Amino acid sequence: MAKLKTGRHTSAIKALRQSEKSAAKNRGVKAKIKLAVKELDSFITKQDIEAAQKVLPKIYSLLDKASKKGVIHAKSASRKKSRLSIRAKKVVTKPSVK
Repeated sequence: MAKLKTGRHTSAIKALRQSEKSAAKNRGVKAKIKLAVKELDSFITKQDIEAAQKVLPKIYSLLDKASKKGVIHAKSASRKKSRLSIRAKKVVTKPSVK
């Protein structure tokens, strides 16, 4: 590959391509996590305990995979999992008011 004009190195161009590609993947992973959390929140507001309990392990899996790949920090994933489980447990312990 030939060099381009005025100091634009091919390695810098490739690094830019790679960073844009990984940023797009990371955005996709984070979007999946956010959608799953919104789904859990909707189940919590509807007081649907069974559906919330089914979605929770899927969110845990998404967070673990994201932290493993480096999309989010491991402690950040752990904190989010903890807070989600606390929210889900509040629905189980609190009686529904109608």
